[in-house]
Amino acid sequence: MDTSHIRYVHGVDFSGAEDAGKSIWIATGIIKGKTLEIEEIRPAKELPLSGRKREECLSALVDFISQEKGAIIGMDFPFGLPAPLVKEDNWESFVLSFTNRFSHPEEFKEKCFSGANNKELPRTTDKEKHTPFSPYNLRLYRQTYYGIHDLINPLVRDHLAYFLPMQTPCPDKALIIEICPAATLKKERLYFRYKGKDRMHYYNRLLILKRLKVAGLGITRLDLRSKVLKDSNGDALDSLIGAFAAFRALDNLVPSEYAQKDDYKKEGYVYT
Repeated sequence: MDTSHIRYVHGVDFSGAEDAGKSIWIATGIIKGKTLEIEEIRPAKELPLSGRKREECLSALVDFISQEKGAIIGMDFPFGLPAPLVKEDNWESFVLSFTNRFSHPEEFKEKCFSGANNKELPRTTDKEKHTPFSPYNLRLYRQTYYGIHDLINPLVRDHLAYFLPMQTPCPDKALIIEICPAATLKKERLYFRYKGKDRMHYYNRLLILKRLKVAGLGITRLDLRSKVLKDSNGDALDSLIGAFAAFRALDNLVPSEYAQKDDYKKEGYVYT
């Protein structure tokens, strides 16, 4: 796949909380050779026409993505469900029917557990990439619900962006991929506690920054570096890890194993 038109990379640390505007963070970088130079890290409430409330924040995020031509965006929530819970023939049909099938997060969670005999089923990519949770896990189901319902659905419905590797990309629209900071850190052997206010958490955030720099992530602005280190919730760092994973994914946007895995076409795929 030709990715020569892509100049910008965004990593989005997603949230389905009521005050999602302060919990969703976006890291933005520009590609300079083999390095991704980070230019901005900010909470989604700072987007135009955004705010702290989930509804206005997600609407602003849809608008932001729809204008990001020549960009790849990594987002950290599940883009689909395990195949046994998908009634539709393909991922796009699943997304477009999602709003009618599930009217609120609790119904989404209950129907998923009911359809899976009260088990938490993982997707194929969850097992392979060692993601922490099933898409409808009690800690994740709101994030999955609002991510698909309020973000993916309007973007797919109105052809405002394309999701890989499930859809055929269009060069004048943003490319969006699913990432998982925890899975990326496991791959880099950096999976240790960094969310918290203790000195240990701070130094772990610092260590992750240093290791990502060696791997090709540039963050020369001291104010951005300080913002990441001071954010004890780890949201700023998660968005940065998301941008790093999206940047690295440019080398393998259509994984070689994709052709052999029908589940990816229905469930989604995590890039690490």
